[in-house]
Amino acid sequence: MSEETNAGTADARPVGAPSGQRERDTRARVARHILEHGPITASALGELMGLTPAAVRRHLDALLAEGMIEIRRARPQSRRGRGRPAKWFAITESGRSAFVHAYDDLATSALRFLAETAGERAVAEFARRQIGELERRHRPAVQAAPPHQRVRRLAEALSGDGYAAAAGKAPPPGGGEQLCQHHCPVAHVAAEFPQLCEAETEAFSRMLGTPVQRLATIAHGDGICTTHVSPRSLCAGNGADATLTDEESGRTSL
Repeated sequence: MSEETNAGTADARPVGAPSGQRERDTRARVARHILEHGPITASALGELMGLTPAAVRRHLDALLAEGMIEIRRARPQSRRGRGRPAKWFAITESGRSAFVHAYDDLATSALRFLAETAGERAVAEFARRQIGELERRHRPAVQAAPPHQRVRRLAEALSGDGYAAAAGKAPPPGGGEQLCQHHCPVAHVAAEFPQLCEAETEAFSRMLGTPVQRLATIAHGDGICTTHVSPRSLCAGNGADATLTDEESGRTSL
């Protein structure tokens, strides 16, 4: 029996796979089990995964050193008698973020498959449907605000979704306003599929009722996502309503 696994529960890997890769794969599985089942003790983790105590200690020590997990001396609401308190291992925020990137990789692979099997138009339609949910949630509040406060109201709504957004005056000579997003939850995916950014821009134009233009994106390596919002007066000629149709806003925002 190897040090890594107990008999009958070995972590199956190709015979010829490098030992370093097996070690990394097993460590990733340990971190995932802690994410899904933690806080958890080393002994319970070993039983769950079929690892020997020595192997569990080795992987836990490595994950602790990387900041992926942390030790909690007592599990909440647990009762213990006298003696040395048990160590419970829990995932850290850093560890949780690492799994978010893994989910991004899965999303990217799924969109690649969609593009290969159904074409780029299918990817664009998927992006519009995804951003459509954000628009449905925030459009009523944004459009209920006075026109001069709508960009700020949209920034507040986006910040509630984790985009760390802010609104301000656009620099001269163009005039208008700027919407800045200091964080993008899908930047890793949007780097390969700009349709996500394009769909978001279209949604901003519809919610604000005026043409907008994306000037910079985190997905393309810029520090922040910057969107220029045109003054509503530019699209209200001859007394017409400044609110654009979905088709018109899509044309002006790309």
